[in-house]
Amino acid sequence: MYMANEARIIKESSRGYNLIPIQDEMLSHREVELVGEVSADSVNALIRELRYLQSEDPEAPITLYINSPGGSVDSGMALYDVMQAVSCPVRTICVGLAASMAALLFVSGAERDMLPHSRLMIHDPLIIQTGGSALKLKAISDDLMETRQIIAKVIAEHSGKSMEEVLEKTANDSYFRAEEAVKFGLADHIITSLAENK
Repeated sequence: MYMANEARIIKESSRGYNLIPIQDEMLSHREVELVGEVSADSVNALIRELRYLQSEDPEAPITLYINSPGGSVDSGMALYDVMQAVSCPVRTICVGLAASMAALLFVSGAERDMLPHSRLMIHDPLIIQTGGSALKLKAISDDLMETRQIIAKVIAEHSGKSMEEVLEKTANDSYFRAEEAVKFGLADHIITSLAENK
């Protein structure tokens, strides 16, 4: 028997009833989630979960649910590298919005599914800080342009599009509804039920 109780569930076992965090129950089914900003904290938690699940079963798939506006490029690329490095295939499911760095993470899934009304948004990295000497601004600009190329290369590799096609789309905020994302190669399927989860 399961009963929702403020992000916890009551689970009945042979020893009685236990109060368990929903995330722990999801983890036992090899399901993890990225909700909210891509940050050092959220990414480090996900990296621990991916590594743990790989140690439990190095071949069984992991499902990553994403509903995020994006965030830190450095943190996001750390999670991307771990997703590619673990031996388990990481299936991604977009629920709501996967934007910016979260879109890159979604696109890099071994299998990429979207709910019917979910959306993706890709764009070039943004300048977070301004001001300083001309040399400092040039260094920031050079780093930004290098990051732009890295992000475009990752999206191109996972979408089957050319770098030129990706850079054209990322020059501005480009939104894709589920059907458009599948057509552009950013997603594989549109699912209408989470019962389709594998």
